[in-house]
Amino acid sequence: MSRDPDALIERAGLTGDPAADQHFLIDDRVLDRLPSHLPTDADTSHVVEIGAGTGGLTDRLLTVADHVTAIERDPRLVEFLREEFANAIATDQLTVREGDVLEMTFPESATASVSNLPYSASSEILFQLLVESVPLVVMVQREFADRLVADHDTGDYGRLSVTAGHYADSEIVEPVPRQAFSPQPAVQSAIVRLTPRTPEYSVPDDAFFLQFVTAVFTQRRKTLRNAIRNTTHISSIQDATAVLEAVDEDLLGRRPAKLSPELFAELSSVAYDTGDPQRATNE
Repeated sequence: MSRDPDALIERAGLTGDPAADQHFLIDDRVLDRLPSHLPTDADTSHVVEIGAGTGGLTDRLLTVADHVTAIERDPRLVEFLREEFANAIATDQLTVREGDVLEMTFPESATASVSNLPYSASSEILFQLLVESVPLVVMVQREFADRLVADHDTGDYGRLSVTAGHYADSEIVEPVPRQAFSPQPAVQSAIVRLTPRTPEYSVPDDAFFLQFVTAVFTQRRKTLRNAIRNTTHISSIQDATAVLEAVDEDLLGRRPAKLSPELFAELSSVAYDTGDPQRATNE
């Protein structure tokens, strides 16, 4: 029988701290469904959970995974998790790691990740997870979820949409109300499933592609011409004029949100080939 999330909070003797981005998921039904949102063919031999809190989700993951690595940065919660789940740790079903996931090396043997992410660091954590190419199920702020899954030429489309789409197919699988948490956050939430895939386009360098996308979206209301020219300090383009001369004039008049990921790939390839005189000369 699954552990009651309210009882876990009571045994931990702690209440969530909104200032520290702590909102414990207490809805049993949502907790029970979270692991089931993984793709049906997902390998669950080693599932990583980020932000384990008092262990409500950890408990459910232990029923579907051969091994769970639970990462938690609050030392008080780490101590509680190690006491509450002592049997699972003793039988090598669970590893509890203390610290900030952004400062850790992701477990090499991990095959999937299911997490209620801290909302203030959702984008940074997600970008780190996406490069691991494992199925992900994440609880995030609803507004963030909408941007994550947005198609191009929509109001929510941006850097997050292109970056996520570069690594995975993403879909909102369940909206989650504020009442599912304690304490209640100020925003609605959603569960998103991200399934790794290879993009239908190619780029010369992943890091440059993502840097280029990040750069132009900092000026999403500008034309692409001005966005490229004004953000060389972010994109690391050495010769913006050479890039602009190599791109179709009609394309330069568009705004970033009007460009599909495929067009971003083409543009980044042009920028990569022409934007660095030394690289262009070597090639």
